[in-house]
Amino acid sequence: MTGPAGASAARSTPARPGPAGTATPGGAPTLRREAAWPGSASGARTPAGDTSGPVGYAQLWAADPGAWTRVGAAWRGVIGPVRQRADGLDARVAALRPGWSGGAAGAAQGRIGALRGALTDVLPALVEVDQVLAEFAARLATAKARLAAAVAHADAGGLLVDRVGAVRPDPAHPRRAAPAGQAVAQVAAELRAALALAGGADREAAARLGELSTAAVTGWVSVPPGARPAPGAGPAEVSRWWAGLTPAERRWLVGHEPARIGHLDGVPVAARDQANRLLLGERRAGLAAARVGLLRPLPPGPPELARQARLARLEAALRGLDGLTERLGEARVPRAYLLGLDPAGDGRAVVALGNPDRAAAVLTYVPGMTADLADAPGELGRAARVLDRCTALGPGEETAAVLWLDYDAPDHLLEAARARQAEDAGSALHRFQEGLRASHDGPPARQTVLGHSYGSLVVGTAARDHGLSADALVFVGSPGAGVDHASELRMPPGQVWASTAPDDVIRLARPPDELARRAVLAGTPLGPVAAVLDRHDPGLWFGRDPSDPGFGGRRFPSGRYGHTGYWEPDNPALDGMARIVLGR
Repeated sequence: MTGPAGASAARSTPARPGPAGTATPGGAPTLRREAAWPGSASGARTPAGDTSGPVGYAQLWAADPGAWTRVGAAWRGVIGPVRQRADGLDARVAALRPGWSGGAAGAAQGRIGALRGALTDVLPALVEVDQVLAEFAARLATAKARLAAAVAHADAGGLLVDRVGAVRPDPAHPRRAAPAGQAVAQVAAELRAALALAGGADREAAARLGELSTAAVTGWVSVPPGARPAPGAGPAEVSRWWAGLTPAERRWLVGHEPARIGHLDGVPVAARDQANRLLLGERRAGLAAARVGLLRPLPPGPPELARQARLARLEAALRGLDGLTERLGEARVPRAYLLGLDPAGDGRAVVALGNPDRAAAVLTYVPGMTADLADAPGELGRAARVLDRCTALGPGEETAAVLWLDYDAPDHLLEAARARQAEDAGSALHRFQEGLRASHDGPPARQTVLGHSYGSLVVGTAARDHGLSADALVFVGSPGAGVDHASELRMPPGQVWASTAPDDVIRLARPPDELARRAVLAGTPLGPVAAVLDRHDPGLWFGRDPSDPGFGGRRFPSGRYGHTGYWEPDNPALDGMARIVLGR
């Protein structure tokens, strides 16, 4: 048995971008059948136990999810030329304005402005096409992984799966003396489940693209909606408000109020990504304008030098973050969703790999000291490694990982010695996790929140002071979680985990009074005795060591990779984190 070699397998036929601002019905991502498709209505045999249906066995086996991801990236690539054309119209209006006035000038400028608006209105739709195709590709990949697992199950049990997905005993297999009915039924059910997942994803993506095609004809946006959520509204209330809007109203909000929508917990991930990508493009355009002198320069002197340095640093950080999200779209890692971006101060970013609203397991990773916008690509790489290991351990499971860098992380040890920044971050992390729950599609996902170093204090403080909508908490390389026992974190028993590498210097972190005591004793005969006792002291800077047995949590091992090596490929800690995310 195994793959459908020699079968007349239909191939996936991804849509190609049409003219800017259009979405053709032919672009629907249907896994079409070709003539004389095995097991189809063409008259080919349909044996008992055949799993052929709207999506056939050989069809799914031959499908290429990566092709859909690449096509989505091509649609997203249209955004740049459209934005350039809109900016070009702005430049033309600016050139005309000094020497042309009167009614005709006003009418011309109005027409050009309307044309520019028509161009920019289509930008969120281009992002949405990319999202639809990327999510279809992700679910198709999951379905293929489940199909492969079913085939492996059949091989191990001495069963044959033919080119149309029919399952039967292999008479040549030495174990076939025993009845095979139950084994055949089990494998057939696994195959049907994989095909059903692919078929459902196919129908959903086709419907979403069909809606976009209709919107292209009727106009991308409509009148703005009425009331907005009250300031301070919780994620559940925001989710209900969003659900009450029409698709056209939602597109209007994304296009006209991206700063509001992009950071509003409770709004679906897809809409937040569209809004934040628009903001990212606007900030990049603003930086470009500053470089060529379209913005009024500040007077010469230190303020201007600081401004130019700030612009250069910010531009490099944004380019690095956006460049990573573009590259990840072509790799095994799922598409990146930009859920928050704030260039103020050191900069903040919230980026998801895969759509948390669609995943069955979601990791939220909170980094520690010195993390800022410039570090976001590297920190996102750590989340990607956990996600990649989740895929290896559970290839048929839908998972997503979020980098949550929406707080002012300490820049140095003196700042990290205080809990203030962690306490300030607690409310935002609480709201974010509540928002993931509120916007999730289908049954609730298993949500895991992981903090590294000072980030573990952020997680622990948020859980202690506000509660976290999470099924598991994980602390790695922790200087203390702000509590002395796992029971203070408001989590179900057995769902607080920790790991500290044997050579992690964080083991030496102690409260200031303890450090002073050590300094006093170091020069006395009691110094060596005190040093031995300190090595067995479970108290760290911010409470009891979460990886100490007396903390009341569960431990998983780490190799000797220091304070930042928990994500190294050979470190057992990486497997440990992935298994916790999957609930294994």
